[in-house]
Amino acid sequence: MSNSFAAAEHAALTQKRFLYQVYAWMGFAILLTAFAAFFTAQSKPLLQLIFATGGGFPIGLIVLIVAEFALVWYLSSKVFELPFETGLGLFALYSVLNGITLASVFLIYTSGSIASTFFVCSAMFFGMSLYGWTTKADLSKWGNILFMALIGIVIASLVNMFLRSDLMGYIISFIGVIVFTGLTAYDTWKLKEAHAQMSGDETAVRKLGLLGALTLYLDFVNLFLMLLRLFGVRRD
Repeated sequence: MSNSFAAAEHAALTQKRFLYQVYAWMGFAILLTAFAAFFTAQSKPLLQLIFATGGGFPIGLIVLIVAEFALVWYLSSKVFELPFETGLGLFALYSVLNGITLASVFLIYTSGSIASTFFVCSAMFFGMSLYGWTTKADLSKWGNILFMALIGIVIASLVNMFLRSDLMGYIISFIGVIVFTGLTAYDTWKLKEAHAQMSGDETAVRKLGLLGALTLYLDFVNLFLMLLRLFGVRRD
């Protein structure tokens, strides 16, 4: 009886350490993104290079976005094949590139509203992530629903790039907050389930933690942007 209790306690402690490690890598990535965004926003030559239009299109921004998509796809699909240090380096690179593309946030919104939205987003994120980690419920049914909703948001956002409807933008952001809040809980739950299956392989667990950090980082950043579009105060 005491052995089984000790084993259960050890498993719970191992899970906590794993989750803390995931949050640490995710937090590091968010700091890199914030620093890159702030630094870029202060540099007129960089802003001109990224957002200057050529033939009616911001070529620099398009190149960055394509590079980001490529990095996310490659890292997500190859994370268990790559050396851990390479995967971590690619994650850091993606975080910096994402920060550069998000520099416009500091130009559009006031610093106060960015800070307050960040704290609200953090509270929502960690609350839902904690729920996903501790719940005994089976959240597997959430996956398909949230994925389809995410596809809908992407399509609607692309359409609204041409329509430029403020109302549609608010509706997309409102639904986006719900979707990414749900994804935070679901992705954390899925991470817990995967960890339980890989707990005997330390190398695989480290790489799983990196993949989990990337996934939760994406949930956090998108939730932050959706909240900012709804409640952010724009500069005059």
